[in-house]
Amino acid sequence: MQVEKIPQEFMVALPLLQQIRAAGFEAYFVGGSVRDTILGLPIHDVDIATSAYPAEIKAIFERTVDTGIEHGTVMVLDHGEGYEITTFRTESGYQDFRRPDKVEFVRSLKEDLKRRDLTINALALAPDGTVIDMFSGLDDLKNKTIRAVGDPTERFFEDALRMMRTVRFASQLDFKIEPQTLQAIKANAHLLEKIAVERIQVEWIKLLLGKNVVQGLDAFLETKLYKYCPQFATREQALRKIAKLPQLKLADELECWALLAYVFELTPKQVRSFLKAWKTSNEISTEVQNVLAILEQATSDLDPLVCYHAKERATKAASHLLDILQLPLTGAKLLQTYTALPIKDKAQLALNGKDLLQTLGLKPGPGLGKILNTLEQKVVLGELANDKTVLLAQAEKLSKELNLDANTSN
Repeated sequence: MQVEKIPQEFMVALPLLQQIRAAGFEAYFVGGSVRDTILGLPIHDVDIATSAYPAEIKAIFERTVDTGIEHGTVMVLDHGEGYEITTFRTESGYQDFRRPDKVEFVRSLKEDLKRRDLTINALALAPDGTVIDMFSGLDDLKNKTIRAVGDPTERFFEDALRMMRTVRFASQLDFKIEPQTLQAIKANAHLLEKIAVERIQVEWIKLLLGKNVVQGLDAFLETKLYKYCPQFATREQALRKIAKLPQLKLADELECWALLAYVFELTPKQVRSFLKAWKTSNEISTEVQNVLAILEQATSDLDPLVCYHAKERATKAASHLLDILQLPLTGAKLLQTYTALPIKDKAQLALNGKDLLQTLGLKPGPGLGKILNTLEQKVVLGELANDKTVLLAQAEKLSKELNLDANTSN
């Protein structure tokens, strides 16, 4: 196969390949970027493989960094960009089902490609646009098939994360997993326990954000991979419930975790524990709880304060999930409620604590905070106009009710 129009991302890096070849070595673009080029998808990473050994690459280029030289990878710095160039290699050992015990550099492209996970990722692209396909990856792309290179059990023993990658690609590309590869995942799903949660999480989120999430989830459940993911072992039915949602198209990581937390019926405390087990950020944990606060009160007369405290990001995520879950409150109605809020943040309140201190002569303390919180709530609910004069008058009234004066605000 010949790629007629080489993507710009490759064109920028093309001089590096030509320089390596001018020195007497082979060099190709390899991996997912080649696959995505053929499929007409955006390219994310440009990977270059070569028959030149690391020391030879360092001799060819003036500016290099040893980013992973023990595995044959040298970064070449070119016009402000860094390109990782990796020597053709074979791997063996894999006692931990994650990393090879032994890496051996070779001059053969075929030897390098046959250690890769899937046929659709075992493609190489020459500088002239020629696609090198030694394992029928092009046929599998054409037939929308996911197949391991060679013996699938061997590939999964080399890196057990490849099983998650396989079901992720079923979702991301909307491809079918061929029977032998699927069976090998079923037989070896327990090896996923050997893999760091952080690596599993990346594949899991990509699966949920894929083109055909239901297909990926079905494979994830059929192969029992879910049993070896944090806090999923007893939640097969909840996961199947998600797979049955008719409009399952998620926009980002927040929506993924919020949907899971809702369907799993997690309390705020359980949300924190669940997301901590998955090694997510504290920010995501907080935002998921904000989304749940909206979903759990998803009625047509939603309290505007719920939207106000959830803020914009969580509200937008919740609006999408409302429609996916087909709850009584529509996403459009939720966004309308949020848009109509008189203020979106306390900083937008027409007065602040300094105004109260200077105008009413109050002292700092809890009483001052109570007044500001009350004013904030009344403005959000539309009970008071967000006008400084109006708010000062209400603040003076509240200070009297709380028995506050210029000498105290406690």
